[in-house]
Parts: sequence; structure tokens; C-alpha cells
Amino acid sequence: MGRLAGRVALVTGAGFGIGRGVARRFAREGASVVVAEIDRMSGERTAAAVDELGGRGLFVAADVSDKAACRAAVEATIARFGRVDVLVNNAWGGGTIKRLEQKTDDDMMHGVRLGFLAHFWLMQGVFPHMRAQGGGSIVNLCSLNGVNAHMYSAEYNTSKEASRALARTAAREWAHHGIRVNVVCPAAATEAYEAFVAMAPENAAALLKQNPMGRMGDPEDDIGSVVLFLASDESRYVTGNTLFVDGGSHINGVQWDPGLPES
Repeated sequence: MGRLAGRVALVTGAGFGIGRGVARRFAREGASVVVAEIDRMSGERTAAAVDELGGRGLFVAADVSDKAACRAAVEATIARFGRVDVLVNNAWGGGTIKRLEQKTDDDMMHGVRLGFLAHFWLMQGVFPHMRAQGGGSIVNLCSLNGVNAHMYSAEYNTSKEASRALARTAAREWAHHGIRVNVVCPAAATEAYEAFVAMAPENAAALLKQNPMGRMGDPEDDIGSVVLFLASDESRYVTGNTLFVDGGSHINGVQWDPGLPES
């Protein structure tokens, strides 16, 4: 019997990278996984993999920067499975790489909607269902970019730090309902990481050298396993925490710098 047998998880941005890794890891433990993904092809592929790995998969097309789409994803989860035990807020749609003085209002609002408001809307959406069930687990994927204030990604940094504050607040307010809320700040070899390597190979090599474990994490085995822990009863006394699943990079205060010219 898997650790998530009988449980239902809603995972956003599960078509690629960490979201896909989490969905696959959950499936190996018997979970039903709703894959909320804007890209239909990748979302359907992940949902099919969930079925193959021992879970039950459902693809839901969702642009989580839209409040109605977030609510619809929750409604689709309840309509299909009748409950929601786990919410993993992972989706991100890419930001701009610019100096702070060059960021536009649209750049910043894009980050806020995807990295903060989507988390807020989905958390509000699952709350009544988790409360009625007597509990649940929420995991927000945030980032060392915000913790260490990495350069040129202000909308990403600020939205992720806002999500961390949101998670701690929800953990405090919802604890008596049995709802646990935690944060994971990962370092993983995702498609986004590979794009960064291609853009700034020297900085990527320097970052890897500063990682105490000397490697980027695997989205499924390294990151997915920690999110599984937070989703399962093994972490039933854990809430309001940020776990740095990064090979120790946060210890060194690792910084990225793709070398943009001065304004």
C-alpha cells in the first residue's frame, strides 16, 4: 500500500520539470493526480504516466494566472475524485531577465499573478474541501532566487517570497483544521535550468561548483520525494516550514549572474 493510496493531489504546472517529477513520485505511491497544466500535450503525457505508474491521472487545462481557471481546476478535481487531499502550487510561466530599473508593471504583475495570486486562489479554492475532510497538505514551490535576492529576476523573487509569507500565514490560521502548509525551495535539473545553462554556461558552472553536493537535483527522485514527505502522514506534525532541497546551496549563499550590461 503506497503512502498516498486513496489520496487525491492537485499539482499545477505538472507537464514539465518539478511538477512532472512530483506527479510521477505521487503516482508511485498510489495517488490520484490532477495535472493542471497550460500546455495540453505535456499535461496529457504526465496524466498518462500517472496511470502507468500506479495512480489515476486527470489532465485539466489551466492557465493559473487566471482566477477562474484556478477555481475550475479545483472543481474538476472534486467532480472527478470527490475530494482533494494535497495541493502543490508549482506552475510558473517564465519571467523576464532584466535589471530592476528596466522592469515594467506588466513584467511585475505577470510574476505576481503566477507566483503569488495563483497560489492564493488555489489555496482558497481547496480550503473548504480540506476543512470538511478534516485536513490536507499544501506545498508551495518557492525559490532561493527570492531568499538570496538573485539579480535580474525581480518579479520571480518577489512573488515567491510573497508566497512563502502566504504559506506561513495559512499554516498558522488553518492548523486547527488539520491543514498543513509548507514551502519547498528546490534546485533541480529542469528544462528551465537547462535554458539557463545555455544562456550563461560559465555562471552555471560556477553555481554548480558552489553546490556542496556538486549536482542539481532530480525533479522526481530528489525534489519529488521531499514533496511526497510533506504530502504524506509522515509529516503530520510539520507546518509553516521552508525546506531547502538544493544540495546545500543555501548554505553558501549561491548567486547567479548571467552578466547583463549596465543600463
